[in-house]
Amino acid sequence: MASILVPVLYLTLVIGSLFIFSYFYRKRKAATRLEPWFPSHPERNTYVTLLQLTSPPASDSLLKAALIRRAMADVTRVLYLREAKPALQALLQKGSIGEELWNSFLQAEKEMEAEIVEVMYEANTFVNGWGQVIFASAGEMVQNEKIKKAFDELPKVRAQKETEYSKKRKPKSIQEKPPVSPSSTTSPLPSPAAPPTPTPQSAQSATPASSVPPTPLDPSTNTNGSASSTLAPPPSSIDTESIASSDGELVSPLSPPGLPQTPKSASSSKGTPGKSAKKGKKRK
Repeated sequence: MASILVPVLYLTLVIGSLFIFSYFYRKRKAATRLEPWFPSHPERNTYVTLLQLTSPPASDSLLKAALIRRAMADVTRVLYLREAKPALQALLQKGSIGEELWNSFLQAEKEMEAEIVEVMYEANTFVNGWGQVIFASAGEMVQNEKIKKAFDELPKVRAQKETEYSKKRKPKSIQEKPPVSPSSTTSPLPSPAAPPTPTPQSAQSATPASSVPPTPLDPSTNTNGSASSTLAPPPSSIDTESIASSDGELVSPLSPPGLPQTPKSASSSKGTPGKSAKKGKKRK
């Protein structure tokens, strides 16, 4: 019996201690105040201050302008919350952020809903039905202010970028080249070649072919320049060096009678006359 009571008492003590700890932990966590998502709302404070003025009271145009500025601030915050909510949900699912930050974001959404309802109610007090269009007008004014701010920052951004790129850009040394004269750039045109003068056929035919007499053909050689033993004439007893004619001229037996004498035969006839020349002199 004692063996059963011991584990039962142990379990009751453990479970009771866990319940007590969770109760005090939740109570302490609920007592802690969450930090606001947005620090303050100066446009709302300005409108409330102008509305509470009694001596002298603020004019309606001033109150309307303050209310529009308040609606513009609300539009900016609503847009910020819409852009941040998907990112916070993804981070919460991954465990990157705690539940305290998510609870603070949800509390900021509830405050913005209450702020929008209050602004619509205040706008209807000035003009009936203005609360339905005041946020549309406030959104257009917010976009106009963004565009105006971008245009105002253009000269500043331009000067900043010019200084940034001028530092990155390396100066290049420019070598001055001498001025080019037009005469050096234009190359002289080549002179056209003179056409060859044609020679008339009559002048070509009138010029003599050659003053050198043709070389006598050797009958011992054929037309192809090769020697032929069959066409050679039989040897004769007549002296082949020189033959004296009846008029006393030396004639070579191998050349025809009309052709002039070769220098060899002439020199041989002048130097040593043969027997036939002596016989011719005796006959005269």
